[in-house]
Formats: sequence, C-alpha cells, structure tokens
Amino acid sequence: QVQLEESGGGLVQAGDSLRLSCTASTLGFNTYAMAWFRQPPGREREFVAGASWKGGATYYADSVKGRFTISRDDNRATAYLQMNSLKAEDTAVYFCAARFRATIRAMVQEPDLNTWAQGTQVTVSA
Repeated sequence: QVQLEESGGGLVQAGDSLRLSCTASTLGFNTYAMAWFRQPPGREREFVAGASWKGGATYYADSVKGRFTISRDDNRATAYLQMNSLKAEDTAVYFCAARFRATIRAMVQEPDLNTWAQGTQVTVSA
C-alpha cells in the first residue's frame, strides 16, 4: 500500500505563489496516476489537477487552468502542484491522491479507491 506525504502549504497573500509536494513511499511510482483535490471551508472536496501515469497527460479544473501546474518526478516519487496567482477562493485543504494504473477520470469518480495524503492547509488572504 502506497503512503503519501504532503508538504508546502501555508498562508500567503492574493497574487502570491506556492508549491505543494507529495512524496510517495513506493517503488514503481511511475505506474501511479497522481491527482490533487481540495476542500474549501464548508464545501465538498473537489478535483484540482491530475497527471496520468502513462503518456504525460495532465488535466485541470476550469477554476485553476492557466494558474496551477501539476508535474511529477518519477525518479523522486514526487508529484507537485505549482500554484500561481493565488486567489482568496483557492483557500482550502489540499489533498494529493494516488491510484495504481488508473485514469484521472476514475480517480475523480471513485475517490474511495484512491490513496490519500493527510492534507495541507492553503490560506490565501485577500
């Protein structure tokens, strides 16, 4: 069972940047699809970005397109979420998730089958 550890959250001002990291304790990281989700205060968890395990495809929620970038370093077993031009509405607990040889669609539609990190708070002050 893969384990995930996140880092990089914090308190920033609107317009600032922040990078989240998610490191997996597993061999074969390159066979795991990776995704970021977030849960804003008082709202349900939502998809933010995903990186396929094969082919290099990436996917984004409309709300973050052009501002956030997901990437992965398979040699370091780490996925990243670079967040630029942060807005107050980006305030949330951010979770990374992994699933063996899954599609990003499946990770979104069947979240209970994902492996989840502990979550990291991102707070953006207006």
